[in-house]
Amino acid sequence: MNPLYAVVLLAAMIPACASACPDLLNHKFTTLQGGQLDLCRHAGKPILVVNTASKCGYTPQFAKLEALSGKYKDKLLVVGFPSNDFNQELATNREIAEFCKLTYAIEFPMVEKAAVTGPGAMPFYRELRAATGQAPEWNFHKYLIAPDGKTVFSFATAVEPDSRELLGKLAPMIK
Repeated sequence: MNPLYAVVLLAAMIPACASACPDLLNHKFTTLQGGQLDLCRHAGKPILVVNTASKCGYTPQFAKLEALSGKYKDKLLVVGFPSNDFNQELATNREIAEFCKLTYAIEFPMVEKAAVTGPGAMPFYRELRAATGQAPEWNFHKYLIAPDGKTVFSFATAVEPDSRELLGKLAPMIK
């Protein structure tokens, strides 16, 4: 193949690939594990987004989140968003990463600590609020983004990751 033709062909494909990412998923994050998380790379599968805190009464939900992530490893992305919005998170990203790994053996991606509520909320969480009309009222609020990257379900803190309510929405999305 002519190299110039290959470059032109590749360039023609880039806009099509870029436009395939729904706006809501057009976000990249640095993880506590030291990598990059590009939500566009997970378009087409459900994404469970959870604002977390290490010193909360709901922190044991980490175990159920990890179990869900492990059970549906290639079919579901679980992402933790540590936040100190409710004054229950550790001081540094390193402390959070160590706590999650040592206490709950967390393998799913956890992004760097940021605000998820109020005017200082990260843009991604502002978009989740706009999509559902609901902002986190406490730690471990959950958003389930459907594979289309547009439909979003919101679950209050007390809704456990293995609850009938959450799994009822997730099950039809897992193929």
